[in-house]
Amino acid sequence: QVVARFNRLRQEQRGLASKAAELELELNEHSLVIETLREVDPTRKCYRMVGGILVERTVKEVLPALESNKEQISKIIETLNQQLQAKGRELNEFREKHNIRLVGEDDPKQPPKEGAEGAGAKGSSAGVLVS
Repeated sequence: QVVARFNRLRQEQRGLASKAAELELELNEHSLVIETLREVDPTRKCYRMVGGILVERTVKEVLPALESNKEQISKIIETLNQQLQAKGRELNEFREKHNIRLVGEDDPKQPPKEGAEGAGAKGSSAGVLVS
C-alpha cells in the first residue's frame, strides 16, 4: 500500500508537470501569434479555430480574445506550478515518513560502504526500495 501510494503521488506529480509544460507551449504559441497580429492591419481577415471549426474573423476581433486567453493560460500555469510544488513537498514528506529510497539513491543516514568490508554487510533498514 505504501509503494502504491508513493507511485500514485509520483504519477500525479508527473501529470501536473506535463500539463504545465503543455500549457507553456500553448502560451508561447499565443505570444507568437499576438506579436504577429499586432503588426497587421486590424481590418485584415484572419481565421481562428473555435471548437474544431475554422471561423473567419478580422484581426481586431481576434486579438483581444487571444490576449484574454493568454492571460488565462498564464494564471492556470501559475496555479499548476503551485500545485506541483505542493505535490513535491507531499511526496518528500511521504518518502521521509515511510523511509522510501529510490533505486540507485544512497541512504543519507549510512556512510558509503568501503571495499569488501561493507559488501557483505546488510542494513536492517525497514525502508522501502522503489524503482
